[in-house]
Amino acid sequence: MAEGLPPAAVAPPGTQAAVAPERAVARLRPRPPPPPPLKMNSRLRHWKEAATLLLAAGTPVRLPRSPLGPFDYELLLLQRSSRSGFMPSAHVFPGGLVEAADFSADWLGLLPLSPHCGLGLVKPPPLGSSRAPLFATDREQLGSPLPGEVAFRICAIRETFEEAGILLLVPGRGPAPDSGPAPLVPAERLPPAAELSEWRRRVQEDPACFLQLCRHLGCVPNIWALQEWSNWLTPVGRAGRGGRRYDTAFYLCCLEKRPPHTSQDDQEVTAFLWSSPPEAIKHFKSQEIWFPPPQFYELCRLCNFSSLHELHKFGSDRALEGCERWLPVMLTASDGYIQLLPGDELYPEDPDCTGEKKIIMSTDKRVEDLMKEGSIFHRIVIKNINDLAVYVNIQAKYKHINPVMINSDSSDYNSRL
Repeated sequence: MAEGLPPAAVAPPGTQAAVAPERAVARLRPRPPPPPPLKMNSRLRHWKEAATLLLAAGTPVRLPRSPLGPFDYELLLLQRSSRSGFMPSAHVFPGGLVEAADFSADWLGLLPLSPHCGLGLVKPPPLGSSRAPLFATDREQLGSPLPGEVAFRICAIRETFEEAGILLLVPGRGPAPDSGPAPLVPAERLPPAAELSEWRRRVQEDPACFLQLCRHLGCVPNIWALQEWSNWLTPVGRAGRGGRRYDTAFYLCCLEKRPPHTSQDDQEVTAFLWSSPPEAIKHFKSQEIWFPPPQFYELCRLCNFSSLHELHKFGSDRALEGCERWLPVMLTASDGYIQLLPGDELYPEDPDCTGEKKIIMSTDKRVEDLMKEGSIFHRIVIKNINDLAVYVNIQAKYKHINPVMINSDSSDYNSRL
């Protein structure tokens, strides 16, 4: 899953002289040995750690296509392959699994030597709360001197390059002063398109090559442009092929100018879409595309901001507040499902995080009855794959903001919230 400093986006093919692929391959060799394996994070053994990026880019204001009015930015959504073992064919934000290379000590030779590589320190959590294990884990005990806050950002940036061909880099060691949404590094600082394409292929095959690319360009991942946004866990019972569940850090990144050149990799990603949050939800409701519930929730939350600068300011102002870890708990009703989130009156006091307890929440009541009986909501109602609705009337924690409640049916629950 923000903003701040000059990132580099991939230059469109043809803006520079092409380089023969065989010459590019020759220049890129040899490969260094892979980094030593890191110890397993035992506190998170039930999930695979991952990072994702809400990437927003400014666009000219167009006529409003939704009751929320015109938006001056678009968000990048990638369609997963139908062969994917997790959420096949879904539109998601760019991102993926954290690799050992993202925690490589070699990054310290490129990034600033200041504590946390120049990232600000997140404030202590509110009384009675604790920092999410994903961020709180001592990575040095697991074999890496690189803080998790740095490695997860590197992961999100690397995956964005692999999946969408977009490079978010800053020249030198960084960081640059934060003066608003991040501008793009000029295309002339990047290699020719053919060489960059070869780098992309190599990074896809070996994530350690991303550090080589940064060293080759004299740049570093623009970790300072990414602001901590949220932390979602895959619900019990919603794991992918092989029981895959993920503990995912969501970051926000705002780019100053119109969306950079984007291309799917035709492997993990088969299509891409730049869309304002309301337009994306409209496509979802018309069944042109579909999102998993976390993406739907976050798109509804982004609907609070029609201005890129407002979104950037909000993300920057609350960046060091941290975020709450959310494990959705599934409640099965007679005619649909409800994903309960922390703070909802039906959310368990001791949720089955690991799935080892085999707890199943179900009722013979209809969703409508559960909604009419309730009064404290933080939930996602799921009627079918393209019929989701968020209901929340609790105070958002960590100075965050609640989503705009966008409903697809004729129920009047919103009038009671």
